[in-house]
Amino acid sequence: MARAETRSPLIIGGTQVAAGERATIELPLARVYSHLDLNMVVQVVRGRRSGPTLCVAAGIHGDEINGVEIVRRLLRQKALSRLRGTLIAVPVVNVFGFIQQTRYLPDRRDLNRSFPGSDHGSLAARLAHLFMTEVVAHCDYCIDLHTAAVHRTNLPQIRAALDSDDELLRLARAFGAPVIVDSRLRDGSLREAVHDRGIPLLVYEAGEALRIDEVAVRAGVRGVIAVMREIGMLPRSRRRADRPQPTIARDSTWIRAPGSGILQSTVTLGAHVREGETLGRLVSPYGEGETRIVNEAEGIVIGMTRIPLLNEGDAAFHVADVKRPVAAEKAVEAFHGQYSDGLN
Repeated sequence: MARAETRSPLIIGGTQVAAGERATIELPLARVYSHLDLNMVVQVVRGRRSGPTLCVAAGIHGDEINGVEIVRRLLRQKALSRLRGTLIAVPVVNVFGFIQQTRYLPDRRDLNRSFPGSDHGSLAARLAHLFMTEVVAHCDYCIDLHTAAVHRTNLPQIRAALDSDDELLRLARAFGAPVIVDSRLRDGSLREAVHDRGIPLLVYEAGEALRIDEVAVRAGVRGVIAVMREIGMLPRSRRRADRPQPTIARDSTWIRAPGSGILQSTVTLGAHVREGETLGRLVSPYGEGETRIVNEAEGIVIGMTRIPLLNEGDAAFHVADVKRPVAAEKAVEAFHGQYSDGLN
């Protein structure tokens, strides 16, 4: 799948990076109305030997900061001294949102619905176009790091449009998240734009917006390294792989609040839940009774709200449809045991 990489210099934003070199490149974005210039920072690590080019990007949504920390730690890994090929890391794609601690751009557009973009469109379109032409155009593989939206949290998971793509499934398994969600492509997303170019892309979802989740970060760093080993950018590990096999979810459903009230959840992320099981109760702040939130189909909980104040119709629990939910729950428990060592 990977292109045959030459040893000629890689050029990004007019900056040449030769084999065996590292570089920090600032791509000009725009001058904002306060007369400040903003740049997208791209960090390039090139091995001395030929190999694939991998892009690892975070912060497409400006308030999703777990990925920023994953990229920071990735770039400090000693294993990169043995790199084959090229790692292109972009810690913060949506610099505007990152500064404002928001998912969106200043014009309230979602960057992840604006790809592949245009050099003469909206601010979102121009940013998307810049990323595609200066970064994605050089890549053989991509990993896109995300969290849940604000006031929600996600179980660590890989999302990919599998579509019988054996290579994408192989990379998703290699990453090592406990769940792989077969997720359709969304119009305007980076996944769709990269898919249209024939480049395999994994989305890693873990944790919540505006928070650093240590388990999610540790798993993310190890997952990216594992994918790099799988595609030949790093030597294979000599240690025996003892991670549980991830569970594949072919579908998922958000269970919505049937009424309004204060949520008292009775399940946690990764829990095996049965059809008809009570996931939580909505209670009135005035003590006037309660309403059950009932699960619709057996599966495991891969996402849930973090704010307990719900109106009727609000998304409360995200349940993935898996063939072996008991095994999936055990895999989640093993995963947390592996990455929570040393945490309080």
